[in-house]
Amino acid sequence: MVAPVTTPEQRAVIDHRARNVGEMFFARVRETPDREAYRFPDEHEAWQSLTWAQTAERVTRVAAGLLALGIAAEERVAIASSTRFEWILADLAINAAGAATTTVYPVTVADDVAFILADSGSRVVFAEDDEQIAKLRASRSRLPSVIKVVTFDGTADDDWVIGLDQLDKLGDAYLVEHPSAVSDAVAATPPEALATLIYTSGTTGRPKGVRLSHDGWTYEGAAVAAGRFLSIDDLQYLWLPMSHSFGKVLLTTQLQIGFPTAIDGRVPRIVDNLAIVRPTFMGAAPRIFEKAYGRIVSMMEDEGGVTLAIFRWAERVGLKVSRRRRSGEGVPPSLRLQHVIADRLVFAKVRERFGGRVRFFISGSAALSAEVAEWFHAMGVLVLEGYGLTETSAGSSVNHPENYKLGTVGLPLPGTQLRIGADGEVFIKGPGVMQGYHDVSVDSPSIVDDDGWLATGDIGQIDDDGFLRITDRKKDLFKTSGGKYIAPSHIEGVFKGLCPLASQMVVHGNERNFCSAIITLDPDAVEAWATSHGMAGRPYADVATSPRMQAVIGEYVDELNTRLNHWETIKKFVVLDHDLAVESGEITPSLKVKRRAVESNYRALLDELYD
Repeated sequence: MVAPVTTPEQRAVIDHRARNVGEMFFARVRETPDREAYRFPDEHEAWQSLTWAQTAERVTRVAAGLLALGIAAEERVAIASSTRFEWILADLAINAAGAATTTVYPVTVADDVAFILADSGSRVVFAEDDEQIAKLRASRSRLPSVIKVVTFDGTADDDWVIGLDQLDKLGDAYLVEHPSAVSDAVAATPPEALATLIYTSGTTGRPKGVRLSHDGWTYEGAAVAAGRFLSIDDLQYLWLPMSHSFGKVLLTTQLQIGFPTAIDGRVPRIVDNLAIVRPTFMGAAPRIFEKAYGRIVSMMEDEGGVTLAIFRWAERVGLKVSRRRRSGEGVPPSLRLQHVIADRLVFAKVRERFGGRVRFFISGSAALSAEVAEWFHAMGVLVLEGYGLTETSAGSSVNHPENYKLGTVGLPLPGTQLRIGADGEVFIKGPGVMQGYHDVSVDSPSIVDDDGWLATGDIGQIDDDGFLRITDRKKDLFKTSGGKYIAPSHIEGVFKGLCPLASQMVVHGNERNFCSAIITLDPDAVEAWATSHGMAGRPYADVATSPRMQAVIGEYVDELNTRLNHWETIKKFVVLDHDLAVESGEITPSLKVKRRAVESNYRALLDELYD
């Protein structure tokens, strides 16, 4: 076990944290009422802004509206919406009213939505639009607890479905009769009260609701703030799904520190918005960095000639400097001069694609390829990888801008402890650990022991400096028929760092005599490749499965194999004629591959590889 080194200053921040999220929010409002809190695009794509005081006015009205509907302490109120300002408004209002937020991904199918709402006992649902309302209407007979649906953009056409403006009016009327209702609800909410119910997207069976307390969220915000690598002068760009714990922890971090946040959950708009917003930091899933890496490298390869030669030279220079600096070596004058030239010709242009002001990115929710992280570092873009689970209120460890090791998930947050079990499993203990699963039989085995240690299901190592490295999911490790253990995520990460065309690789080989792989390609990269290889306008499926593309992917697989032990090498592979998708149940909304689902869906293809 490695105990985190917590300074007295850090301990003071954590020990004096707010009692609940509502208190945390209103303390921020009192401290900096006139500073910008949120920025978001309107229906005309013009960016609007609200101060903390303006945000508090809206939160209070919505919270009072919920109280007017009869919502009581710790009762659940669901949000079925993409990431947008109204999501955050609703979430803050729910917690300010003393209730608890049930998160629902907007891509969740109607049957699972009905299960989540019924299992959680949600009383009110914030529904983004008519698509989400239709799911609720289709399952209304299964939702006797839902007394009201409040829509952001949808059609309010009866007493069951009302608009957000109507809820505001209910709140205004309630505050006339009960002017201190919201502040009273905040004061009555203890730290241990339920704040959020997040349903995990399990690979089999129904999802389980993770019970997360107010104390867990306020701890997360205070612990990140105690690291002092973010300040009130930073600007966050937030696109992450707020139904996922990674997005939520960035919200409470903002409340603790006070920096403004620009919000737009539309993934295709990320690159354009970064140029407009020019943030200083952003959290993202690894797939975003892999796509950016693949797009930039593919563009340079398509250019070819002198442009590609300069780019490859700059890459080599950047990697040399990166490795020297990370190992503590000095950079010789000649290499330093080359680096200045490479920065002017290449690196600065890469950074400008992200707005030109980013101090660092934070990667989480899945494993980031070490090769991709190193490539970004060579470009002068720092990607800090962190680690946590929904069951730990997201953040458990993170790299720091001044103290990081690429390929690791950093040091434990102040107040959190890590240890490695006898079989290599990572265990976590701290205020962020969940209260348990919602409405689960008492006979179900707990993953939190009597001393508060949570079994993560991840395999990892802690080095002499206290940095945690995750090597794989415990359940993903498999053994070939020759008795060799394989960690598939390591192989997959290396491949995505080599192949700019790749979207996903799923390594297979349990009880087989060799390893094989299912490979999917990134649609944008395929389109660009097709244009430069005489196949412009051809369907994705034709390009992805063409003999020329098969040969190209085969070369990348061969290069991958040179970096692996012989028992890990990919002997055969198949490139699918489509990418994996959330809708097909093959990846989660947070962009993690559901390995079991993929292997099940393509069992026949895999079997053919071993015929």
